[in-house]
Amino acid sequence: MTRLSVNINKIATIRNARGGNLPDVEKASIDCERFGAQGITVHPRPDERHIRYSDVRAIRPTVKTEFNVEGNPIPEFVSLVLEVVPDQVTLVPDAHDAITSNAGWDTISNREFLTGICKIFKDKGIRTSIFIDPDPVMAEGALLCGADRVELYTAEYAARYPSGPEEAIAPYLKTAQAVRELGLGLNAGHDLNLENLRYFIRTIPWTDEVSIGHAIICDALYMGLEKTIQAYLSEIRFF
Repeated sequence: MTRLSVNINKIATIRNARGGNLPDVEKASIDCERFGAQGITVHPRPDERHIRYSDVRAIRPTVKTEFNVEGNPIPEFVSLVLEVVPDQVTLVPDAHDAITSNAGWDTISNREFLTGICKIFKDKGIRTSIFIDPDPVMAEGALLCGADRVELYTAEYAARYPSGPEEAIAPYLKTAQAVRELGLGLNAGHDLNLENLRYFIRTIPWTDEVSIGHAIICDALYMGLEKTIQAYLSEIRFF
């Protein structure tokens, strides 16, 4: 069954906009699990404009399900991950000034670098996932780098879904089939929401995990966090 990992970055964004500790990011992480989330995702960036490195350290001991730390593996990030030892690390090639993640890794041209990073984390017993665009070649490259999983960057799927779900998901299905044949685990994330999530899971039911943050926090403004998490779980567990 596909697991729901809630990305709590946006909760930290709200806190940082005002200062202080409202909303309490650590409490939000605990509550997300209490409301049914099967994982917590954080994506610290060098400027700490949302999740801070100190948040990652504070949250780690409280997570009872699965802790996933995403980010570009710059030296500071690598040191943080080795310190907190999450269940999973997701390697994302975002620039320091990127508003949000906007592309997957080229696992072919970056093979030497990613292979070294994967080894560092796997030697520590941390499952390693590489963020990729929907391309079977990139999935094969991730395997050669030593990754355990890939995470499909689903922004294009979400953008194209309203005008044609079948066409929108076609490259993702092709890549997901390749991922399965390669023996890698499969994650997905970016712009997945209550409109497009069910179709994605129905078409690619071997998806191990979806990481969703922005849409969950937006929906929670109207529905409340508990009801929102339950709504997303219902979209995953519809069959």
